[in-house]
Amino acid sequence: MRLGIFAKTFSGTDPAAVLAAVRQAGYETTQFNLACTGLPSMPDAVLADAVAAIGSAARSSGVSLAALSGTYNMAHPDKSVRDDGLRRLAVVIETAATLGIPLVTLCTGSRNAADQWAFHPDNTTPAAWSDMATEMAKALALAEAAGVDLGIEPEQANIVTSAGEATRLIADMGSRRLKIVLDPANLFEHATSDEARAIVAAAIEEAAGHIAMAHAKDRHGDGRFATAGQGIVDFPDFVARLKDVGFEGALVTHGLSADEAPGVAAFLRELFR
Repeated sequence: MRLGIFAKTFSGTDPAAVLAAVRQAGYETTQFNLACTGLPSMPDAVLADAVAAIGSAARSSGVSLAALSGTYNMAHPDKSVRDDGLRRLAVVIETAATLGIPLVTLCTGSRNAADQWAFHPDNTTPAAWSDMATEMAKALALAEAAGVDLGIEPEQANIVTSAGEATRLIADMGSRRLKIVLDPANLFEHATSDEARAIVAAAIEEAAGHIAMAHAKDRHGDGRFATAGQGIVDFPDFVARLKDVGFEGALVTHGLSADEAPGVAAFLRELFR
């Protein structure tokens, strides 16, 4: 298992400086975002100079690029917005392929037109699932052509809310390119420590064999997100269960400040031993 962090945890638009900060904080890999080059996260184009700068930064820092963010609202109620997101996703997938980044992370979206990470009551409708699945099939065609995997993350505010729904979508799509990004803090909202541990354990069992990346974010019992190790997620149990199902990918933390990053690295690395 490799220890990673969101590159956007560290400010700046120079990939070399950002990845040097990742390394200095104690991480060996990162989930990269094109915003760290001064571009939008989902740009219209990525010029060759920017691609070269990212590759050079990874080599000079020794930080590997575990994933590239390609999130847009795959269930937006306006098809033209979804079409624009897919067009930009094609740019991100092409960039990932050029750089040898194996995974592009997605958002299964929300019917909330203002915020893809916010819940909407229509998220549970068959129409929302259908629109998202249609979008996913198009995204997978791009990924298949590029030789890149796509990662979906179960989130309570999105269309895919659980590991069970994620594996259902994988079965429906019938593509080996569709994987799961598992964040324990996104599998529940309000829970006790025991309830959270049981939910996370069941999700790992369900998703086993499909997990491309794990996230390390925490949550308080009242629903507020927290830095890893400061909430009710049982991280020793989480890491142990990931090992038990044969997961050997990146555990990537986020939802923390740059100042907190070294301490979280030390906390998580101890769990690997």
